[in-house]
Amino acid sequence: MSNRARWISHRAYGGGSIITFEDNIPDLHHISDAEAEALCARLRGDLLQIVSQTGGHLGSNLGAVEITVAIHRVFDTSRDRILFDVGHQCYIHKMLTGRREAMKTLRTFGGLAGFPKPSESVHDAFIAGHASDSVSVAVGMAHARTRMGEKYHVLALIGDGALTGGLAYEGLSNAGDSKEPLIVILNDNGMSITKNVGGVAEHLARQRLKPQYLRFKKGYRKLMGKLPGGGHIYRFTHKLKTAIKGTLLPCSMFEEMGFTYLGPVDGHDVRRLTRLLQYAKDIDGPVLLHIRTVKGKGYAPAERNPDRFHGVSRFCLETGEPVQPSKRDFSKAFGEAMCALAEEDERVCAISAAMVPGTGLHDFFERFPERSFDVGIAEGHAVSMAAGMAKQGMLPVFAVYSSFLQRAYDMLVHDVGIQGLHVVFGVDRAGLVGADGETHHGTLDPAFLDTIPGMTVLCPASFAEVSSMLRYALFQCTGPVALRYPRGGEGEYRGDAGPETAILRTGGDLTLVGYGTLINEVLQSAAQLSELGIEAEVVKVGRITLFDPAPILDSVRKTGYLLVAEESNASNCIGQRLAADLLLQNIPVKGIALQNLGNRFIPHGTVEQLRELCGLRAEQLTKRAEEVLRHGKKET
Repeated sequence: MSNRARWISHRAYGGGSIITFEDNIPDLHHISDAEAEALCARLRGDLLQIVSQTGGHLGSNLGAVEITVAIHRVFDTSRDRILFDVGHQCYIHKMLTGRREAMKTLRTFGGLAGFPKPSESVHDAFIAGHASDSVSVAVGMAHARTRMGEKYHVLALIGDGALTGGLAYEGLSNAGDSKEPLIVILNDNGMSITKNVGGVAEHLARQRLKPQYLRFKKGYRKLMGKLPGGGHIYRFTHKLKTAIKGTLLPCSMFEEMGFTYLGPVDGHDVRRLTRLLQYAKDIDGPVLLHIRTVKGKGYAPAERNPDRFHGVSRFCLETGEPVQPSKRDFSKAFGEAMCALAEEDERVCAISAAMVPGTGLHDFFERFPERSFDVGIAEGHAVSMAAGMAKQGMLPVFAVYSSFLQRAYDMLVHDVGIQGLHVVFGVDRAGLVGADGETHHGTLDPAFLDTIPGMTVLCPASFAEVSSMLRYALFQCTGPVALRYPRGGEGEYRGDAGPETAILRTGGDLTLVGYGTLINEVLQSAAQLSELGIEAEVVKVGRITLFDPAPILDSVRKTGYLLVAEESNASNCIGQRLAADLLLQNIPVKGIALQNLGNRFIPHGTVEQLRELCGLRAEQLTKRAEEVLRHGKKET
């Protein structure tokens, strides 16, 4: 039995056919168009079943079914390089590359990642968790292929939303200029990339995508290359055609960059997509294939509300409603505080980088539209724009995920930091975020924000502190301020100790230091130690830059022992800074331990699982504290 026969079987069912899979990698190169269409229908159904049980990115994957199948019909992803921009639309690709059965482990600890991951499969060409970089990476791979004399194809699948990022245009500009054979697939599922120029343009676009036209164009180019003087004739006719077409068709921007432009075309027509990819594969130079898709295609709730179904938790397939209703979280608390403070001061405004609902700003944008600015996936621009607003007297607040803020480090330094401008950053998803993994954990900002002179970094541990610290950041601070808070809800600590360092529990045997919601694990550890006859003093740090270490140093003078727990990487963590202060002030220490994430990238899993992986659960902190005390007593 052929490989094709092993993975595809048909049986009559209500007048249609069903495709069944085995857990292998199907060969799609020789399947018929009808089989491809049936495969797309089956994949879409399987995708809905899987994500309804695991959660994940749904809308973008539903919209990318046909283009992914078409890619696998034309290319060999074990050798050819397919680069997903952002990468959350890679689920169908994973299902077609031997991981269909493993999809039930999607985004779970030790299971499949929700993004492409080269360590997971040779079919995943490059890691992709942030937007706008695919074309740049594609150019690099194409150059490497040419320089090393190898033969493979390079494709970048980029969404229209990612084109709001400046890096995408840097990549496109260089790709067109490079003349390297590569294919950029522009998945246009919402943003109006091109102007609606009427029925004539649409008609011409359809004509130029017909197979007979494409065959003629390819043959004409080949013939002119062989005839004496054919090159001059071809260049003249090409310039004439381009001049006429530029007035009628919405593709001149990409062709001016040096691309052969194909499209726009229905991104859910797997037959036509396959033909166009086969044609693009033979073009000796950069090609841009513009497809139009529907985000959430094939699932009515997702088509009606694509934003809500971008990233979902487990949901009821019949109704689209989440299995567990969402609870109040830190993003919501931040959004509520923003609305309250905006009522008090008309200078307060909000900036988002295409993450309005995700950062809790939906109500703010509804209530204060004239003070709301969504700049798209353009974090660097958002920071610079906020700097301009602050320079002219506004109170801008840029709400952004920690892992996305790192994309704007230069602007933080140059446009905000050097001038000491009063810009407030709502740094959402600080610390371990869970299922999205390495590309989304917010574990680097404590270190890189501390390198910016004058930057105040506040770490609320409760909803009450989000409100009070945001007020403090806006109305009492000067210079840049970052308010960093985690994904999810608050723990048992519901107090409000303000922005300063506070002693939450007194003790004389050991000093325990923490900040943010990790203080809950620290307090629980102190209670466990108390049951063992060890009285720990718990110190909560409200601000982790420009903070006064005196309360902590005084506590260590008393106890002689220090354990600092942090949900951040080790480099430049506050534990290291405290250790340096103790040494510089000649404070005797019998034992010290810094419990953090180390200098590594943390995988995906639940926050609880990842804290356990890093030794940050209460029971683990208790054991570490006992070890520090035992070691210190042996030394003395």
